[in-house]
Amino acid sequence: MSKVTALQAPSSNYEDFERTTIERRDLRSDDVAIDIKYCGICHSDIHQVDGDFHNSVFPMVPGHEITGIVSSVGDKVSDFKVGDHVGVGCFVDSCGECEYCLKGQEQFCTKGVVIVFNSKDYDGNNTLGGYSQSIVVKNKFVVKVPTSMDLASASPLLCAGITTYAPMKKWGVKSGMNIAIIGLGGLGHIAVQFAHALGANVTVLGHSLNKKDEAKQFGADSYYINNDDKTFEKLAGQFDFILNTTAVDLNVDLYLRLLKKDGVMVYVGLPSDAQSFHVFSLIAGEKIITASNVGGLALTQEMMDFSAEHNILPQIEMIDADYVPEAYKRILDSDVRYRFVIDMATL
Repeated sequence: MSKVTALQAPSSNYEDFERTTIERRDLRSDDVAIDIKYCGICHSDIHQVDGDFHNSVFPMVPGHEITGIVSSVGDKVSDFKVGDHVGVGCFVDSCGECEYCLKGQEQFCTKGVVIVFNSKDYDGNNTLGGYSQSIVVKNKFVVKVPTSMDLASASPLLCAGITTYAPMKKWGVKSGMNIAIIGLGGLGHIAVQFAHALGANVTVLGHSLNKKDEAKQFGADSYYINNDDKTFEKLAGQFDFILNTTAVDLNVDLYLRLLKKDGVMVYVGLPSDAQSFHVFSLIAGEKIITASNVGGLALTQEMMDFSAEHNILPQIEMIDADYVPEAYKRILDSDVRYRFVIDMATL
């Protein structure tokens, strides 16, 4: 075991974050040890700390958007070496044997995928996340970060990136399609870049005009206000695909009207409250409403390579470890453009 410094939430009050010492396991034959350089802050970190999902275990070390440098590898690891730039996302283990693991869809592991924090590993230990100096992870759950990418800017891709890339790949977003992105926040501004790079015609539906110019810079072709009835009249029946990146309650029926026949609306934002819609909103055009649960490791590596090829990077605000409580508050106030990333050298 090795002891490292970490930032932990001792309770469901994010203002109480404190430095602590945690233990990381000894290196196993198939492990990769990583010196963490940066960790992004995701809204789901806040959900877990706040107890919104009713499964929080304290004390908690959050963080699932981890980038860093390999410090050592197990004797059976051949695909990573000391000095490699790497990343770790939402998951750190799965059974490797069920039908989903064999398909590269570890997130649906029938034994239960092991989440990087606020979860139990297969030995029964609580997992501790990326708000820390280092981590030890099974090599299969480590992805390579191309050296052309800035490690700090790349870190949000380990969650926000794969969260938005996966549904676009599943539903075949491509050149010639009209798609809409609801919200230009931490997820939305990355989704716009992916959709543009995939060749789609991209519309952003935002709650105000103050991000219109930025949306165009990220690759959006058009921008509309989603609190204006005229928007929904003008855009009715226009879209093949709608991606909802927000965590707020929507008038779902209103958005379903924007889809073409066989159009798909996908949730990747996580509203705390139940969402509702009328089945009649689906029947007329045999439309689909669904959600997406990030992606497996192979797809995550594909996403990272695609991002490097197309120069897709989140826009970040770098912060010190002491600033995390204020960062949480600002995220809840929608006051960030567009992702906070913690510099672990300040821990």
